[in-house]
Amino acid sequence: MVSRYSNSCIIASILTMVDNMKSSSKEEITLFGIPASPGVSHGQVFRFLHEEVEVLNYEVKEEDHPLEIARFKEALSITSDQIKEVREGVAKNLGEKEAGIFDAHLMVLEDKALIDDVEKEIRSTGDNVEQCLYRVTQRYYEYFNQLEDEYLRERASDLKDISRRLIRNLIGATAAGTAFLEDPRVLVSEDLTPSDTASLDRSKILAIATETGGQTSHAVIMARASGVPAVVGVRSLTEGLAEGDTLLVDGFEGVVIINPSETTLFRYGKVGIRRKKLKDLVEEDAQEPSRTKDGLEFHLYANADTPEEVTAAMDFFCRGVGLYRTEALFLRKNEMPSEDVQYLHYRELVEAAAPLSVTIRTLDLGGDKVLDLGDREKESNPFMGFRAIRYCLRNPEIFLVQLRAILRASAHGEVKIMFPMISGVGEVIRAKALLERAKEELRVEEVNFDESIEIGCMIETPSAVTICDILAKEVDFFSVGTNDLVQYLLAVDRVNNQIAYLYEPHHPAVIRSLDHVSRVSKDTGRPITVCGEIAGDPHFLPVLLGLGLDHLSCAPPLLHELKFFGRCFTIMECEKLVEEILSMGRPVQIKARLKEFYDLRVADLLA
Repeated sequence: MVSRYSNSCIIASILTMVDNMKSSSKEEITLFGIPASPGVSHGQVFRFLHEEVEVLNYEVKEEDHPLEIARFKEALSITSDQIKEVREGVAKNLGEKEAGIFDAHLMVLEDKALIDDVEKEIRSTGDNVEQCLYRVTQRYYEYFNQLEDEYLRERASDLKDISRRLIRNLIGATAAGTAFLEDPRVLVSEDLTPSDTASLDRSKILAIATETGGQTSHAVIMARASGVPAVVGVRSLTEGLAEGDTLLVDGFEGVVIINPSETTLFRYGKVGIRRKKLKDLVEEDAQEPSRTKDGLEFHLYANADTPEEVTAAMDFFCRGVGLYRTEALFLRKNEMPSEDVQYLHYRELVEAAAPLSVTIRTLDLGGDKVLDLGDREKESNPFMGFRAIRYCLRNPEIFLVQLRAILRASAHGEVKIMFPMISGVGEVIRAKALLERAKEELRVEEVNFDESIEIGCMIETPSAVTICDILAKEVDFFSVGTNDLVQYLLAVDRVNNQIAYLYEPHHPAVIRSLDHVSRVSKDTGRPITVCGEIAGDPHFLPVLLGLGLDHLSCAPPLLHELKFFGRCFTIMECEKLVEEILSMGRPVQIKARLKEFYDLRVADLLA
């Protein structure tokens, strides 16, 4: 239980925040978005910038030229320190080869010809250093970019990147990336791409607020995995922010408050006490088995992107890894990793989870997860285009490398292979044929692997839902990816900010589809796991259990609350709830009923 002392500490911290705010005269501004990851956090803003910085042009007096040159040299030093720190982190996490790309950046910063030209430009034109730097580097860039020599053209790209970073440091704008932040901040951006999220230092993020995106964007998935509050779809957010602003992010209600007042901070502090009590109750029995009030056991697994996340997931007492997203490795490196690199990566995660099982999803590139290799045609509708299993079957040489690496890792622990975005049985048959080819190659090479490795497929398209009885004849298990399933069932692009509000997991079509797949699973004897964001939402837990879906995989920080809430109701109550909501016709009705079911069972505990 929560002691008086812990409540007093919370109130003391609130009062400290209030005192810090008294000297501020900035106006409080409240904005609304889509609640994406639960929690409330408050802190200084970190603007994650994508756009080109506007380079102002103004005259500098001749006697101030030395000061401009001094500013330039200071920016060179700051930028060099930043790149060295980033290089060190990349070398540690990805390897020396990947870190080597930053050596070229450091060479640009030390280039005497470039430095001399910028200083000459300042003296000869009398313009500010930002404008002089921009003009000089632009001339260099245009010259090198026209050369036939590939190496020199690459140096042009390095030069442009360094120029952008230098200018940001000169004008005081924070460059994209969190590697060099000293203190945790509230991250604000127009949006975050998968490659952005792969490069972020998650320990430096208090909360996330974006102008675009939906409830299943990669920023959101990252936030939930890290237990970070998030709100997305906050229109015109970055326009209203200024240097030194603070931001309060309410991931429960979808509210973002710029420069919250004393009253607002105190009000949220009281809410925080209630949330803290719930958190303490949730963690109090975290090691207890996951079962309902009347003893029905359900099985909880973890979603993960890295071996480190797998190791951390084990601390949440899960039954294994229900979804390992392999594309994160590709996106972090922005290249196709070799078989040995993939094998070592998969082996590390398998050994981290041992003796528990790991379900490895094969490469799911496409949609909003695109490698920047310059060889992909632009698609008008990428989510319904060349992605996931379609990409792998069209590129068997890439697919075979991954399948061989996964098979080799299966010699070190219990591994299952899962194919994503299946829309027809032919795709499964072709994927299995390539898997058999990979197995035969390894047999010839006398390489060990699990001969009886299980094969599954994702149920995340309407066609897969409809023919899941046919798919059951080709696979050992199913996994329902509710993020894409909701998107495709409702014809809602889940990263389109114009229609993000239409992405509705509570839609009757979603509930009925889950009901159908569950019935087929029982009839065919094929185990089924739900691994989308629905699986980690405690409000959905009684629905999933009532439908007979008792294997769930979600972000590790969500597992404890699922266990906690599961002990608050019986399976009979779940079945009655499912019968009730299956008769409802509107998402808003279903959502309200699930919230009521949840609130009634936890209200007394928080009184």
